[in-house]
Amino acid sequence: MTVVKDFALPDLGEGLTESELVNWHVAVGDEVRLNQIIAEVETAKALVELPSPWSGVVSALYVEPGVTVSVGERMIAFEVEGEPDAPPVPSVPAAAADLPEPNLVGYGAPAESGDRPHRRPRPGLAVAVEPVAVSASVSTAERPRATPPVRRLARERGVDLRALVGSGDRGVITRHDVEAVVTAGTATETATGTATGAAAAAAPVRERRFPIKGVRRLTAEAMVRSAFTAPHATVFLTVDVTPTSELLDRLRARREFADNRPGLLAIVAKALCLAIRRTPSVNARWEEATQEIVEFGYVNLGIAAATPRGLVVPTIPDAESLNLGELATAIRELAETARAGRTAPERLSGGTISITNVGVFGVDAGTPILTPGEAAILALGAVRRQPWEHRGEIALREVVTLALSFDHRVVDGEQAARFLADIGRILADPATTLAMV
Repeated sequence: MTVVKDFALPDLGEGLTESELVNWHVAVGDEVRLNQIIAEVETAKALVELPSPWSGVVSALYVEPGVTVSVGERMIAFEVEGEPDAPPVPSVPAAAADLPEPNLVGYGAPAESGDRPHRRPRPGLAVAVEPVAVSASVSTAERPRATPPVRRLARERGVDLRALVGSGDRGVITRHDVEAVVTAGTATETATGTATGAAAAAAPVRERRFPIKGVRRLTAEAMVRSAFTAPHATVFLTVDVTPTSELLDRLRARREFADNRPGLLAIVAKALCLAIRRTPSVNARWEEATQEIVEFGYVNLGIAAATPRGLVVPTIPDAESLNLGELATAIRELAETARAGRTAPERLSGGTISITNVGVFGVDAGTPILTPGEAAILALGAVRRQPWEHRGEIALREVVTLALSFDHRVVDGEQAARFLADIGRILADPATTLAMV
């Protein structure tokens, strides 16, 4: 027999309690298979794909794109073959405990074929989203209902969504609504020479307000927690990296590096892993609950990445075990995935030490704030070609400044200085690595 089963937003881990539905990959009437991707949600850390927990037919979509959903709140209903195993699930967070365990990406049954879903025809079906009541946990008064692209358009055009009445289904603000305000504002300005009424929304504004959410909120909370918990100290070192630049030129010309050409960041990451062998105390954390210092025998290397959604620090697990080419590939893939907002939640935690490459923005140095739970973070500045003492003479050399911030509870100044000096020694003369391995 056929039964209807509701699927609620699962716990995505890392203490995340809500997500915003970005888009559906299915519609009412679609036949789906177990583990087929049915939706994409945006958490405070990344975009996450949700797989189907059952094989069946989509019978209802309870949430529209752009709406924030709490963990345990139902999102979609399926008609599946089988016996009913529980009463209908109410749309309240407490129902999450009664739901079947969802197959999250990478877990559960093996993924099946990625063929496009087959849509079963349904006579008279006019819309893909059923008009159903919105959960009481979502308040339109608190947040205008619009999809992420429409929100972005409104920000770009200076339109306050809170002042609009949506013309879409169930009051959702559409792109047309935003563009209508902008068009009306432009026409009014042309006719009267003043910005009044709707034109004020399209005119340049003196200030704008944006809700603190998602990655921005998470980053802000983490930085405040770090800055006011760990006593920060920073040491600086300016290094002639001309020999490293020459080494990179030679490596890039080699056939084995054709597909994973290393850059300076990869060299610095490798130097950091080697230097940790001599100063393992920097690869540690302070554990307040047990009043212990936990020193790690592995390097889960965090790489700070600036993305359209904000700053994230995804990690490269066991970075110390990778050779230079593998590190270069891992860094490139990490950056691409982060910019696309598709970093897996488990890769956004568990780091043991981090690098932030401020040099890509043309900055020489800075005092980076520690990633919570780590004892050190290295900032890599911009490479400058400038006059420098070389073999008793002044020559144009490629010079870079390194800055190491550290938790002074865990790392002493002498240890931090020795660690940074080791990294600088490798960059100034890559052949010294032979004496460190």
